[in-house]
Amino acid sequence: MQFHHHGYVSGDPRIQPAAGVGLNRPEELPDNVDVLIVGTGPAGMLAAAQLSMFPNVTTRIIERRPGRLAIGQADGIQARSVETFQAFGFAERIIAEAYRITEMAFWKPDPANHANIIRSARAADDEMGISEFPHLIVNQARVLDYFAEFAANSPTRLKPDYGYEFEGLQVADSGDYPVTVTLRHTSGPREGQERIVRAKYVVGADGARSKVRQAIGCTLAGDQANHAWGVMDALAVTDFPDIRTKCAIQGEKGSILLIPREGGHLFRMYVDLGEVDPSSHHSVRDTSIEEIIAKANAILHPYTLDVRNIAWHSVYEVGHRLTDRFDDVLPEDRGTRTPRVFITGDACHTHSAKAGQGMNVSMQDGFNIAWKLGHVLEGRSPESLLGTYSEERQVVAKNLIDFDKEWSTMMAKKPEEFEHPSDLEDFYVQTAEFPAGFMTQYTPSLIVGSADHQELAAGFPVGKRFKSAPVVRVGDTNPIHLGHHATADGRWRIYVFADAAAPGTDSATDRLADWFATSPESPLAASPAGADPDAWFDLKVIYQQPHTAVDINSVPAVFKPQVGPFKLTDYEKVYATDPTADIFDLRGLDRNGVVVVVRPDQYVAHVLPLGATDELGGFFAPLLGAGQRAEV
Repeated sequence: MQFHHHGYVSGDPRIQPAAGVGLNRPEELPDNVDVLIVGTGPAGMLAAAQLSMFPNVTTRIIERRPGRLAIGQADGIQARSVETFQAFGFAERIIAEAYRITEMAFWKPDPANHANIIRSARAADDEMGISEFPHLIVNQARVLDYFAEFAANSPTRLKPDYGYEFEGLQVADSGDYPVTVTLRHTSGPREGQERIVRAKYVVGADGARSKVRQAIGCTLAGDQANHAWGVMDALAVTDFPDIRTKCAIQGEKGSILLIPREGGHLFRMYVDLGEVDPSSHHSVRDTSIEEIIAKANAILHPYTLDVRNIAWHSVYEVGHRLTDRFDDVLPEDRGTRTPRVFITGDACHTHSAKAGQGMNVSMQDGFNIAWKLGHVLEGRSPESLLGTYSEERQVVAKNLIDFDKEWSTMMAKKPEEFEHPSDLEDFYVQTAEFPAGFMTQYTPSLIVGSADHQELAAGFPVGKRFKSAPVVRVGDTNPIHLGHHATADGRWRIYVFADAAAPGTDSATDRLADWFATSPESPLAASPAGADPDAWFDLKVIYQQPHTAVDINSVPAVFKPQVGPFKLTDYEKVYATDPTADIFDLRGLDRNGVVVVVRPDQYVAHVLPLGATDELGGFFAPLLGAGQRAEV
């Protein structure tokens, strides 16, 4: 964490100085906003937190509830999400309070007595070392609290506006604020009254029954699996030995997915209620909590479950639905205008809860659209950037639904229906990278380059998330994870993995540094006048030598920018290899050097040789045309 560069900070360094619209932020929801986010779920709160880092963008997020969420229904936090939390500064704190999944146990009928269940296998949760971050279980409400804290401490001092329900919107062809939104007060002295707000853009994060989705003419299409599950968060006394271990339990009487919760005592059970008659008019949803508990005990035999308290419970039927687009541009109009309204999370994709994907994929929806809105609204990039949101995230949602169909179908099978006894645990291990959130790979577009030079950085696939690795920071000799210093500040990251020459020897790395510093084609040249030289681009260098062999005074000045009002030297952009885990070997980096470009949402955008300045400048040129003309 960096601070003091604007003067001595004696308080909490996580509270950033107010700036831009945060200097006089009105308590009441204003009549005109740049971005109106509807819904304070995971997608909406992450989008708000990211946009809170753009001081010149007026963002407001509304919620129909009168206050914060108290009990969340989602609880699974995949490793990709924890990576994201690291960028927002709260990974360590949420890890400390969460339940950590390290293993999954599989239970099946005892061959000697099918009425009983026995443990048949155990599987490591991350057998392949996909991420240095853990797989967690924690209440969704706490995740929202952390994002809310980040936003409130940001330069814009963003806070949710509670007590407003979205009623409808109209999009005009022109005007400074072309989206007219009708809201209704849901609490307080003005309860029931309408309110009009005008916005440049609207983000619908208002759940599976999204009114924003309806307002732009999108529908969820898909099917029901005609299978029901009861779910409960419970406190109980039991002799089941794996009550504090994640379990897939398949008994003669049905299946259970057991997920221990944070705090050491609470657990969640998804209890198989069996096939549903399509003509029953969803009567299974009337299943009582007593019936769910009884079914759980029947499946767990010979073990017993004495439930002492229920924090929350529900009954749901598995369904998989997806919208045909994630914004308000009709297929026939795509390319002729830019979108003004976007939908995220459950508003555009719904599926079962058992793969632990709903909250996780929704947050990545919010991350994806938020930095793009920030760049467009601050004049860094053209509006065409916004068209990439639907193109990228719809594919991800389709892949998620296909995966969840397979996983939920397998969970609902009876043991005898599997071709091989180990099919369920084999599927869990072999597909671990997908639910962990690391199979997303964006295809070439305005913000993803070609993979022509992929062999130079085999461990950083273009279009996939930047997988961190250990390095040593030269200035203070601290061993760190390179990716952990990429904060959610809206900046592009450019990592220069140097050639074998030492700094200051007119090497290929030195020549690239000179191009960054002096060429009008360099992306750094687009940085606004008066701003820090790294305001839009975080440029870092990683040398092949150990830190003791890197002379910090010989490192090109562009890697040591002078920042803040006192023009202090930033020494935290110069790295060396870690002798215990060489990043060049770990990530298959070419020893002749390579440039890896990473988007603000942590996805690799390009891989290029050190000398490919024309390609590097050409990649950024269409993204920075608006920025070079902007008054920021």
